[in-house]
Order: sequence, then C-alpha cells, then structure tokens
Amino acid sequence: MGIFSRKQKKQDKEAAGKKPEDLGAAAKKDSAKAKAAINEPRKKEEKKQSMKDLYGAQEIKAPSSIKPGKKEKKIRQYGNAYKVLIKPLITEKAANLGAENKYVFEVAVSANKIEIAKAINEVYGIKPASVNIINMRGKKVRSGRFQGKRKNWKKAIIMLPPGKTINIYEGV
Repeated sequence: MGIFSRKQKKQDKEAAGKKPEDLGAAAKKDSAKAKAAINEPRKKEEKKQSMKDLYGAQEIKAPSSIKPGKKEKKIRQYGNAYKVLIKPLITEKAANLGAENKYVFEVAVSANKIEIAKAINEVYGIKPASVNIINMRGKKVRSGRFQGKRKNWKKAIIMLPPGKTINIYEGV
C-alpha cells in the first residue's frame, strides 16, 4: 500500500466516527446528495435499439441549413453491404443471364442468402426475388516447378422482380 491510500483510510475512519453535526457544511451537503441519489430511482441512460437499427442501412438526417423552409436531406449510411458484395462478375455468361433479369456477384465467403439480399436492397434499393449461391473452389495453379492453389470464393446469382433492373455494365 502506498502512503496516499493509508492517509485516505485514516481520514475515512475519522469521518466515520464523527456525527454529521461535527462535520463541516461541505460534508453535510455531500451526505445529503448521497441520500438523494440512493432514494431516486435509476434512470435508463440509453434507449433500446430495435433490430432494424442494428442491421441494415441507417439513415441520418443532415444538419439543416439556416433556411427553415427547405426539406432535410437524408444521408444513407451503409452497414456491411460493401463487405458482403465484393464485385459484380462481368462475363459472357453473366451478360446472357442479364436477359433473364438475373445478375451475378462475387460475395464474401461467409455471407448467406439473407445477408446478400439485404445488401442488394441496401445498395441498389431493389429487393431481390431470389438469391442462389455457389461455392467456387480455387483452381490449382503452377508456375514452373512450384504448385499452388487460388483461394476459394462464393458466387451469388440474384434474380430481380419483373420490371426492375440494375445498371452494372455502365463503365464496361
């Protein structure tokens, strides 16, 4: 034990032996505050969050301008959508599936169908009709006498409802 803690203990023992009348005005105020804190019911500091707040996109209102008549813009904040959807696959086969209103994405290996559907809805604003997943095994590769293997990955084929489209091939 250090000197500081010994002094503190000694002061606490002396204060415990004295009556409130013997203590100064400051000590009376402290004891009154302590009694009031004990008697008051504890208040909840944080609000309970709903499941919708915990998962999916959270919309935050931008600070409003000086002019009160203008509408507030909503800034969209993405959750795990860009961790789930890695990239759209742009291949000849995927382009042919586009005619059937199906789109192909490379997704995280740990993602499931529900997470993928939520991510598509969050990023593109369209709820998919169905999601199919394919686990792709990494190919065995060889460079000279050295052998190796590419990493495994996951492919998702998303079917959208009729009349809905996603612009994936804009920059291609």
